[in-house]
Amino acid sequence: MQPVVEMLNIRKEFPGILANDNVTITLNHGEVLALLGENGAGKSTLMSVLFGLYQPESGTIKVKGQEVKIPNPNVAGELGIGMVHQHFKLVHNFTVTENIVLGIEPTRGGVLTLKQASEKIRQLSKQYGLDVDPDAKIEDVSVGMQQRVEILKMLYRNSEVLIFDEPTAVLTPQEILELMKIMRNLQAEGKSIIVITHKLKEIKAIADRCTVIRRGKLVGTVSVKDTSQAQMAEMMVGREVSFHVDKGPFNPGATVLQVNNLSVRNNRKLPALKSFTLDVRAGEIVGVAGVEGNGQTEFVEALTGLRPVDSGHILVNGNEITRATVRQRIDAKVAHIPEDRQKRGLVLDYTLAENFVLENHGLEPFSTKGFLNQDAIYAQANRLIEAFDVRSGEGAKSKARGLSGGNQQKAIVGREIDLNPDLLIAVQPTRGLDVGSIEYIHKRLVEQRDAGKAVLLVSLELDEILDLSDRIAVVCRGELVGVVDAKSTDENKIGLMMAGVKTGVAE
Repeated sequence: MQPVVEMLNIRKEFPGILANDNVTITLNHGEVLALLGENGAGKSTLMSVLFGLYQPESGTIKVKGQEVKIPNPNVAGELGIGMVHQHFKLVHNFTVTENIVLGIEPTRGGVLTLKQASEKIRQLSKQYGLDVDPDAKIEDVSVGMQQRVEILKMLYRNSEVLIFDEPTAVLTPQEILELMKIMRNLQAEGKSIIVITHKLKEIKAIADRCTVIRRGKLVGTVSVKDTSQAQMAEMMVGREVSFHVDKGPFNPGATVLQVNNLSVRNNRKLPALKSFTLDVRAGEIVGVAGVEGNGQTEFVEALTGLRPVDSGHILVNGNEITRATVRQRIDAKVAHIPEDRQKRGLVLDYTLAENFVLENHGLEPFSTKGFLNQDAIYAQANRLIEAFDVRSGEGAKSKARGLSGGNQQKAIVGREIDLNPDLLIAVQPTRGLDVGSIEYIHKRLVEQRDAGKAVLLVSLELDEILDLSDRIAVVCRGELVGVVDAKSTDENKIGLMMAGVKTGVAE
């Protein structure tokens, strides 16, 4: 059978980085092909070449057996190739229909006519089970719905080959299941799909074949049903990966964080957290579990000084920090791995060296009498790059923007742990990371706990909460449902509590 797409010996370079080193992949008609690799392995770059965003240094692309040149995304569209990017390309104050027809606007006598387009979108939405309202504004719909709009954008343009770049990174577990259903519908209609991912569970659920790339090189292509998750992980990382978090019994010490009757409002001035009480002791990891949007973000912002508190108290090592500044909290030995690494964790146009001293650039040895000591700053950067295996083209001089997501995250984790905090607040520490990076960051969090630090883990990944935590606090609609011992609970019980059902709650 003639493949729909062949990418033969593709080579793509950037300054200091060989992103794709003679990579060959094929996509057959009506199949789902997973493109698997660590962060920075070159997966998105390869698909950006297919979509016309980058031009390769060498190699050949064939579509339905014909050799083609794809100088830009418009040509990719004409060849029936569409792409849903990890960060959606939507205009937020436009309607769904306006976003979908953008660039190919239907006009009659120079006047925009959206009625027919809107009807076509409604029909496509029904045909593929997308359930999208063509008249809704993008700013009013959920992230999962925005992704469906991106899918409709491809279908409206009659795309036959659909590329999904990390499609589940921003979705809730329920939205992920819905997306899987949509992909099966697309496949049943004869579409051919490439999914860029590093989530092995999802590959097993949806893909037919899996092509693995490691550090820009092709490792191989395997049949998904004949290959275990452990085998795929080993192909991806180049060594055996442990899916189990190795940690001994915990020995809690003195209370480091005390949160008493904390109430906080959200951006719309509505109660987000209601009389919330929790403590975290030295030498333990306390996980906070809950469905997204149940007050976790506001809780963390209150703890880290990014949101004012309505009432209640926050104490660290017995000292009140409820109204303290961010600087005072850092001085009180509180460190924070933020939920959004690009918005809150890094200054993207600063170098790695500059990002590593964001919190202590005013201290010796990094500055003396108001002047920065570049030698000390670069010495620290090089030490952290090596200690936390941060990979970048130009080392300490690399701009943070140019790093893969996993390496950006390792840089933040390294910087925060290097502050030697008493309390480490880790929010979604492995969001969007591959199994190798996840294993690495989990190990570092357990090391902190074993060194007698208090760790507060906030995550939407229930597996991560159950694997890492010693105690688990469950939050629902801004209220504490209960705190349970991690060893004596399971996913089902926690899931019920996340829905607001109090079952077997024990402090």
